[in-house]
Amino acid sequence: MTTAPADGVDAEFPVVRSIPRFTGRVITVRTDELRMPDGSTSDRDIVVHPGAVAVLALDEADRVVLVRQWRQPVGHLLEELPAGLLDVVGEPALAAGRRELLEEAALVATEWHVLIDLYTSPGMSDEAIRVFLARGLRDVSEDLRFKREHEEATMTLRRVPLEQAVAAVFAAEITNAAAVAGILAAATARGVGWASLRPADAPWPARAGS
Repeated sequence: MTTAPADGVDAEFPVVRSIPRFTGRVITVRTDELRMPDGSTSDRDIVVHPGAVAVLALDEADRVVLVRQWRQPVGHLLEELPAGLLDVVGEPALAAGRRELLEEAALVATEWHVLIDLYTSPGMSDEAIRVFLARGLRDVSEDLRFKREHEEATMTLRRVPLEQAVAAVFAAEITNAAAVAGILAAATARGVGWASLRPADAPWPARAGS
């Protein structure tokens, strides 16, 4: 069985055929047969991902909100930014960011910007993450807080000064890719007064329509 080639494939490497391999709850896997510039073909196994958002929430004291969560693939508790999948049909990325900040940190924010966009592992997956900067934080009332389930039931939160978070990155105490990139980007952007940041609804070519 074959499917149409994925959109956005570079014309230098056209897809001859694409074969589905696996469909799971979150991801799918396919094999693309690519035409190389010399005319030969080569297969690439690709993990198809819905995309995700993460939120670097920075309070009035320049402290970063971090969540600590179990991650089964690596077998560790990791410190991360509040984050989640783009798994609600039609939900804009900004709305997903607001939702994840509320669900995971019980916070809302009045100021939102795009901090960075990144591909997490482009050699094997199309997973793209948009990391937002959220400021003007406010705790929500108890009745608006979400009941956590599964791994999230044991999630803990803490606030860390941005400089301390940067040090934790270089000490390999924070290793989640979106958290590392977001923390370092925030430290850089703060140094120029946030002037380099894009609006919260800036176009996201990797996830058109998000």
